Amino acid sequence: MTEESGQRATAEAIERGGGGLGVNDLLARVMQAATTADSGAAPAPPRDVEGVATAIAAAAGRYLPAGHLPPDADFFDAGGTSVHVVELVAELEGELGIEFDLDEVFADARPISLARRWLEATGAEASSQAAPPTVPAGTPAPTAQGTPPAPAAGTLPVSGAGAVAVAAPGTLPPSGTGAAGASASGTPVLSGAGDVPAPAPETSASGALPVSAAGALGTIAPRTPPALRPPVGSGDDRYARARREDLEQILADLSLADRLPFADVPEPLPPRRILLTGATGFLGSHMLLDLLRHSDAHVHCLVRAADEEAAVARLGAALKSYRLPWSSEVRRRVTVLPGDIRRPRLGLSDELWHTLAHELDGVVGVAAAVDFLRGYQSLRASNVLGALTLAELAATGRPKPLHHISSIAVFNEVGITSMGEDDPLAHVDRLVSGYDQSKWAAEVALRRARDHGLVVTALRPGGIGGHTRTGAYNPQDLSSGLISAFGRFRTVPAFRHLNAAPVDWVSRVAVAAICEPDAWGYDYNLTGVPNTLDDVVRDMALGGMHVRIQEWDEWRTDALARLKADPVTELAFLTRVLQSPTALKLCEATLKGPAATGARTAALVEALGLPPAARYDAQAQLTTFERLAQDGLARLPHKDDQPYLWFPETTEGSVGPVDAPADSPCSMALTLSIASMYQLVKERRVDVTGEVVCTAVHPEPLTVERGDVWVRPEEGIPQQHGLGHQLLRYRLRLRDADGGHWWLEGHKYARARRDLWRQTRALTVRIGREGEPASLAGEVVVPADSYVRDQIDGIEVDPRLTSQEKRAAKLTWLAWFGLEMGRGLLGPFARAAADLLDLRRTPTLTEHHR
Repeated sequence: MTEESGQRATAEAIERGGGGLGVNDLLARVMQAATTADSGAAPAPPRDVEGVATAIAAAAGRYLPAGHLPPDADFFDAGGTSVHVVELVAELEGELGIEFDLDEVFADARPISLARRWLEATGAEASSQAAPPTVPAGTPAPTAQGTPPAPAAGTLPVSGAGAVAVAAPGTLPPSGTGAAGASASGTPVLSGAGDVPAPAPETSASGALPVSAAGALGTIAPRTPPALRPPVGSGDDRYARARREDLEQILADLSLADRLPFADVPEPLPPRRILLTGATGFLGSHMLLDLLRHSDAHVHCLVRAADEEAAVARLGAALKSYRLPWSSEVRRRVTVLPGDIRRPRLGLSDELWHTLAHELDGVVGVAAAVDFLRGYQSLRASNVLGALTLAELAATGRPKPLHHISSIAVFNEVGITSMGEDDPLAHVDRLVSGYDQSKWAAEVALRRARDHGLVVTALRPGGIGGHTRTGAYNPQDLSSGLISAFGRFRTVPAFRHLNAAPVDWVSRVAVAAICEPDAWGYDYNLTGVPNTLDDVVRDMALGGMHVRIQEWDEWRTDALARLKADPVTELAFLTRVLQSPTALKLCEATLKGPAATGARTAALVEALGLPPAARYDAQAQLTTFERLAQDGLARLPHKDDQPYLWFPETTEGSVGPVDAPADSPCSMALTLSIASMYQLVKERRVDVTGEVVCTAVHPEPLTVERGDVWVRPEEGIPQQHGLGHQLLRYRLRLRDADGGHWWLEGHKYARARRDLWRQTRALTVRIGREGEPASLAGEVVVPADSYVRDQIDGIEVDPRLTSQEKRAAKLTWLAWFGLEMGRGLLGPFARAAADLLDLRRTPTLTEHHR
């Protein structure tokens, strides 16, 4: 593997929430570094920006595939992971005496920015100021007098918050990996000493950023003037607002949309040639298959890889991992292009770029870096500048629409009152998470691109749940992580709504909007029907997972303690999210926000005859939850759990040696229980405990160590020459007072006879010592006077349920069991009726016996 491919693979792991160590491993590494630091005094750190940045870059380079990091390059873009950040922070503190909060490193992982912030916090250098917004590549270098020369043809200097000059037609500044000049490692170069700094936006006396800053917010009119983040160290308020440098960078990035070429209106025809980014991701892979299934389009997939062979292999592996086909027919209609959304012109050659610009008739942008810990500076290359590069492609050459996968995160402001498709977005200064900020900036920038004639469709999913049929899921999706934790820990934080929908519905509706010209150019919320707290608690109770509701802070503390005591590798990302102050703001906004509404989406679904949105309930999550349990992320109900519902059953009868009269009394006092309705639906099995009294086996009662009852086993397939249809099958493992083990197997059969009442109560049994054939056989019967008293009136339900839930549980069990028994009793009569209507001259075996 080459150095570049290794770095690329690491970066891909990061964007999936990478990092292969658990919490205990991370803590062990931190403690090891701390122990090393205690063995000797840390050297005095440099006291100037350049010196501190150089020291940080040298330390950070040891954790990267390339072995080095330029001071103005982003640590994550260069291949660093969240695990490496923990180790790096411990090393900086132990070896250099430079202390950083982990969240500050995630916010902006450029050594030059970290150096400025550390010196500001320590007051070591008065000249260490906040980093100015990054200036796009192509900005000319200053002359000796400090004034820049005239720009070359086709390039533009950007003046901070949005002053725009006239660009050559059809050009957009190359995005690189940061819309700035690229360093040797391909990471953005911050404008430093000697570069042309973007002028800071004007501020009021109080330091608030005015709305009128050079067209800063484009089509979004803030409802209140945004305020800058309070100074570091002001308690919890330090995470209530966005960082000042992030806001300045966002404003500078928004201005890039004004440099897009003007576009004509595309032909209102279903697309035949589409460029799709993000096809290796969870949603993108499903959208690729839906595009192929529901359109005639040929799809060009941009895949981050070193060459075409590696790109094809990566796409195929991704589709297979989500249980999607990678057949010859799929490959025939797909062209895989190795490239990178973060690079100028997507990392494609000029010839291929121009070919696509004139041949494509649709661009679909799904690719994004989904990481709730990294800051805006680290995510902007993938999530903002990549979206603008796709907009440039859509506006160049043949007119074509751009379909952008945004996110409901554009509303992730704590306290927002509504999240409709045409409602105002959140205040950008109140979005603290870098992911929320980057999705907001991308959507607002593309709204400004609409003013250039570009047709932009914004599709906003919420949480994307697993596939309702295949069970494929995204382990790094926040909603999936929370639901896994709910089921694993049996606790739920008090929330208002979970705006989540299954991936198959989200993908199908998104593709429908892409293929329907009348749907282009609008905003859609692909959030389905939100789940309330009562919905989730009721669904989990129905599945036998009775959860306890906690306040958010209590739940977070409890979940972290459980994850620390019993680490789950697949939930390591959730551990990091629950420990990050900025990510916690995202979680708080997600859990306390209102229900997202989608009137336009509902109208589109109805007009196209698609399946309407339905609540992502227990039935829809069933297959996904099974896969989560198989992968260790969740825990299904177990027979050792407290029963969900139970009732007694007593039987009396006699047994004797096989093929001999049954003259020895035998009775059973059993408790039949179920751990969850899931157990009935999937296995049609009931758990059994209790005692068996049979003097022919042992003078003392035998204890049921393990017991199961199957309802209509093998779908009630007839036995005994078709005369006996199985109603119930008992299998018990017994232990006598001397420690010996026995087995008991019993059957209840349905026959075409009039004694139906006795058939439902009589159990034919066979008993033998473990490992040996049956030595005793006979029949035991449930007394008629105890059947209703025990098995209907005697039903008990988990006391943690409400009275209404208890009644629902009883009725659900009785309805299900009654239906199954009715089907079993009907079988032999239907078979007898068929035999009576058979006019064949040769009698069948059953007719002969009858």
